Formats: sequence, C-alpha cells, structure tokens
Amino acid sequence: MMSSEHLTCSWLRQLLVVLLKLCLTFAGPLRPLNGTDCTAKGPASYIVVFTGHWSPEAFPKQYPLFRPPAQWSKLIAVSHNQHFQLWEEGAPASAGVQSFAEVGVTVELMKAAKEARKRRAVGAMHRTAGIPNGIGHSSTELLMQPRSSLLSLMVKMIPSPDWFVGVDSVNLCEGSQWKQEVTFDLQPYDAGTDSGFTFSSPNFPTSPRENITKLTSLMPNHPANSFYYPRLKELPPIASIRITRQHRSSDRQILMSNHILPNSINPQLFSATPLDCEVSLWSSWGLCLGPCSKGGVRHRTRYILLRPANAGVPCPEMEEQAECVPHSCKRLQ
Repeated sequence: MMSSEHLTCSWLRQLLVVLLKLCLTFAGPLRPLNGTDCTAKGPASYIVVFTGHWSPEAFPKQYPLFRPPAQWSKLIAVSHNQHFQLWEEGAPASAGVQSFAEVGVTVELMKAAKEARKRRAVGAMHRTAGIPNGIGHSSTELLMQPRSSLLSLMVKMIPSPDWFVGVDSVNLCEGSQWKQEVTFDLQPYDAGTDSGFTFSSPNFPTSPRENITKLTSLMPNHPANSFYYPRLKELPPIASIRITRQHRSSDRQILMSNHILPNSINPQLFSATPLDCEVSLWSSWGLCLGPCSKGGVRHRTRYILLRPANAGVPCPEMEEQAECVPHSCKRLQ
C-alpha cells in the first residue's frame, strides 16, 4: 500500500506537467491575421514612403485652394500583432481614430498603442511630419519584429470632416521570410463620426455614429459630396504607400528621415478626372413686356453651380425665352 507522502508527490508531479503544458501553449508565437506564423529568425528594416496624389487635375471638384489648401497630416504607423487594431473598415472608429480623423490629434491613438505595448500587442509606433500640399512625399524607417509583423497606418486629409487614408494590418512576414516590397494605392475613408459632405464642411457630428466606410465616386450618393463623380467607375488613387525592405551591411548604413525620398520613387501620373458642369434650377418666368397677342416675350434664368473642368460636359444656356401668354402680360401705361 502506497504512503500518503508518495501519493502527494505523484499528484504534484502531474500538476506541474499540466501547468508546464499550459505555459508552453500560451507562450507560443501569436498568429497574425492571415493565419500563418512569422518564423523569421530576426527583425527586418523597412522604409515606408507615403505619396500624396491629391491634385486639382485628378480631383477637381471643390478642390481646396486656401483656408487651408489641400494637404496631408502627419503619418501614424504602428507595428503590432492580431491583438491590436488601429482601425478597420466596417467597424466603428475608436476615440483615438475619431480625434485623429476629425482634427488630426494623435494623443488618444498613441495612448491606446502604448497601453497595447504593455501587453506585447504592439511593437513600435512611428510618426512622420505632415505634407503641406496635396502632392508630396513623406517617409520613415521601421524595424519590424517577428512577434509584431503586422503594420497599420493612417494619414488625415486636410481639410475634411473626418476623412483619412491608410492600410489595416498588412502582414510583412510570410512564413520564415520577410517580404521585400509591398505597394498599395489608397482611397479615402470616412470615419463615420462627422456627417459633412464637402472638404470644408462645418462640424456636424454623426448621431448615432456609423462604421468606417470607403468613399467612392458614387458613395455617398449625393451631388454635394466632394468625391461624387458619377462618370467614374472608381476614384483614381488619392495616395499610395510603398514599403521596401532595407538590406544593411556593416560597412554601409542607409539613414532615412522624414521627407527624404529614395531616388527609385517617382510621382505617379494619372489622367485628369472630367468634371461636368452643374447648374441650378430655372427661375420662374418673368412678366412679359410687349404685346401679348404677338411679338411679346418672357424670360427665365439659371446660374452655374459648378464650372466644368478637364473636358467635362460644358454648361448649357443660362437664359431662356418664350412667347408671352395672356396671364403673364404687363400692361404698359
């Protein structure tokens, strides 16, 4: 018959084995969003180049020329794993995303990322300076780690109600290999927190808040929308991102800082977007001057709401006349 001390030792040994298995399970590598493990043996250095293509030729409708002119905010980039989400299409915006998309303030975003870094969900955070024009470049260097191989970034459009461009959780690691280069053409997104239709719309909070959605040539389907181009199947890219791996050697170091553009990066050229003329409704017919029975005419007018650009449909006649009818006559004394 076994002693109580022997039974206790055996039970404790089994408990320790179970606890060890649990620790090994939860200490294993985190699975990125694409379902594969990043088993790269070490970190990888990347250069991220953001290029703005927001020009009056590609986006002529209500193009901001002053107060303020078209420009881009600072770029916010975060390396992370699947336990952190900077932003996601179809999901509601966080308080940090709302603050950044509406007024360009990064405090809440950085606070959330720092809290996630304590849980090892975020690897590093990066920022670049803003771009003072709609067309331009900014760049920054990233050091990606296997445990946080996902990259998300955002750039706010200025001016705009709550519009931004960005990428969500792109995985720079594939199996045991780091990707050499990835590029993305970027489209504008609406954070769903402000209901403004145009670049310079006043503050108009959305209640209740909506999910983050992509802006298209037909969505929102309203002629007042600054991105409403019904003749286009899709909007031209308003910006692009190129992420290139840097191979460093001990005798040659490559240093990159904001707004330094690699020689291999050239601005893209896009065809001009046609903008059709838009006019108001006709005014009421004016009174008729002249004989009512024969020879008298009456007039009505309309005015131009939006002048055509880039070979768009020209404006129609702004004035129309017709023969008088008896009830619209003005009798001359």
